[in-house]
Amino acid sequence: MNSKKTKTPLLKEKYKILFVSSELHPFAKTGGLGDVSNSLPKALKALHQDIIVLIPAYPFAIKKAESIKCIAKIDLPIKGFPGHLGLPVIEGKTNSVSIMETKLPGSHVKVWMIESELYNRSGTPYFDADGMEWEDNDFRFALLNYVAVEIAMGRTSLKWQPDIVHGNDWQAGLVGVLLEHEHSTKKNMRPATVFTIHNMAHMGVFSRERFDALELNPHLWNHHELEFHDDFSFIKGGLVFSDRVNTVSPSYAKEIQSEEFGYGLSGLLSYRSERLSGILNGIDMKEWNPAKDTMIKKNYSIKTLANKASNKSALQKHFNLPKRKNTLLLGMVARLVYQKGVDLLLESMDDILDLPFQIVILGSGDLELESRLRQWVNRYPEKIQIQLGYDESLSHLIEAGADAFLMPSRFEPCGLNQLYSLRYGTIPIVRKTGGLADTVTHASEENLADNTATGVVFHEAEGSTLIDAINLTSLLYQNKDVWKKLMINGMKQEFSWKESAKQYLKLYGQAIKDRNKFKKHTSVTL
Repeated sequence: MNSKKTKTPLLKEKYKILFVSSELHPFAKTGGLGDVSNSLPKALKALHQDIIVLIPAYPFAIKKAESIKCIAKIDLPIKGFPGHLGLPVIEGKTNSVSIMETKLPGSHVKVWMIESELYNRSGTPYFDADGMEWEDNDFRFALLNYVAVEIAMGRTSLKWQPDIVHGNDWQAGLVGVLLEHEHSTKKNMRPATVFTIHNMAHMGVFSRERFDALELNPHLWNHHELEFHDDFSFIKGGLVFSDRVNTVSPSYAKEIQSEEFGYGLSGLLSYRSERLSGILNGIDMKEWNPAKDTMIKKNYSIKTLANKASNKSALQKHFNLPKRKNTLLLGMVARLVYQKGVDLLLESMDDILDLPFQIVILGSGDLELESRLRQWVNRYPEKIQIQLGYDESLSHLIEAGADAFLMPSRFEPCGLNQLYSLRYGTIPIVRKTGGLADTVTHASEENLADNTATGVVFHEAEGSTLIDAINLTSLLYQNKDVWKKLMINGMKQEFSWKESAKQYLKLYGQAIKDRNKFKKHTSVTL
């Protein structure tokens, strides 16, 4: 499939956009959501949009802010949240939070952080220091939604009210729910709502007791709205009530309407298909640029591809692997979970390590998968090495130093690493799913002949097909002319945010038009 994007005409409208997210690189990042929350707002700002990003004020986020100040206090029309912390609940009083303002580094994008005891913890946005999920994540992210609604309805001293509220993933799934039930007037109509699914596998499911504790309207407890198999789901709220729903690649927008990828909500997604779309993620072309990247050993471009070899040597040195210039070096940066096909890699490891390959892996996740990978490292330390955790600089070096990049995902809403790999002339090996199918063109004889091939694509989620793909990669690697052609084809691809941002502007316009249209939820069959 041709990975070039269809150009969308730039709309002339200027919107006020409140972009609501639980992650924002460099303040808080666990995966692609953090990158998208950074890059898309900057691209929209470059198109002269008035955009503000709203995130929780995690302690580690505040520390990374170059300058930050308190600009407002917001009283929330909820009483129950302090009680779960063991704090007193005073009848008739409201919770109060502070809004801290900073800017996204290297841009003019304003960032508003919500300061609350709920976020003042060590660990990550979702887990404590021991890797255990925070038991009150429903309260923590419901607070993000409630604050977004107060800003959206102009009930603050901030003197800024958005035309669009753009929520991302389950953590912002209640925004559309709460705004749908606001009393709008001609003078103060609720903003239009857009909800982006970054990964349907994470649905924000909690119990009926938590639903009641969050003070949500009891009429929402039915299977047409928030109830989900006797629990309730944040993401379902976003899917049912938002004016427009989108996800991060056209193929994934189709896949989530199937039982396999819909996680029990495929019927709802099919019902809303007229308001469901896919917009491919872009990447930050300045940050991910091998010609100027300060995190790699030696810069290079299409004209200086020979310099890439220095990064391979540096990567082998970092992982204490033998420096073998002509040995195919495979890289992988991923959450070590079944979604990413790590089990397929493990299933094939005997065959892979019999071949003249080296593999380096950066990531963390499922403890069993981590343990099984470490066992292979202990057996074949000269062929495979792993570094647990996440390291931004090392991820750049892997993209620059590896010859090929492994992404054998069982499903992949969009994927960013295959885009980084193309940008760095590192050949992606991917399974044909979601955004991987939309961005990587298989190295078939026909595609190699017409210069459209950019990587190696396999179909079935099986260890044997992964082995076949790696073997094909090895054959291609042995032909230096073909390999160089693949590298150059990939590096010529255009995956900036500019065109995708224009598509989001069009989506915002559609959401505003749809805002007042009646949505008959009662006809949904789940």
